[in-house]
Amino acid sequence: MRDNKKLTVMVSSTVYGIEELLDRIYTLLTAFGYEVWMSHKGTVPVFSNRSAFENCIAATENCDLFLGLITPHYGSGRDGDGLSITHQELKRAVALNKPRWLLVHDHVVFARLLLKHLGYEGKAGRGGLSLEKNWILNDLRVIDMYEEAILSEKPLRKRQGNWVQEFRSGDDAALFATAQFSRYQDVEAFVEENFRDSASVSRTVQGRRGSS
Repeated sequence: MRDNKKLTVMVSSTVYGIEELLDRIYTLLTAFGYEVWMSHKGTVPVFSNRSAFENCIAATENCDLFLGLITPHYGSGRDGDGLSITHQELKRAVALNKPRWLLVHDHVVFARLLLKHLGYEGKAGRGGLSLEKNWILNDLRVIDMYEEAILSEKPLRKRQGNWVQEFRSGDDAALFATAQFSRYQDVEAFVEENFRDSASVSRTVQGRRGSS
């Protein structure tokens, strides 16, 4: 893989309130042998002729593996009133069918179930709903992210790559990261066997951008 270079993991998340967890995940993944791209640690490749959005999307396109965390905080890095950087990274990873692992905070899952029970189901159903400042989410679009991650708009039989692990604590999230990424050679073989073509495309794109 990647001409004997380390597999690269893009860790996509907001930072607010989970700084210690991100530090912990970074330490775990680097100890397992991966190169980790994480904005919180300043390891995402940054080029001065691109915007923050462009650098993050490029990292999503060029990484080998994508680890996303969906938390109750949507993120402040937005293009005007548009989607947050983290949301755009997730959408791009799904669109590219990146080898991906996703974690969602249990508050997001609870909020989705509660609103569904109250009749606010789907983006259209939640369209006119506003949140109080003391609500458990700061933006309903974190629910949109969760639904996009689980591929909720597809029939169950056609969903692949839709596993999203719920977590309540940092220990839960770290356990998931350890269970999924500690066997480096197994992950490498999985990517090579199932994502060979897309990995080849990523390397080509990365090479072209690096030479531009």
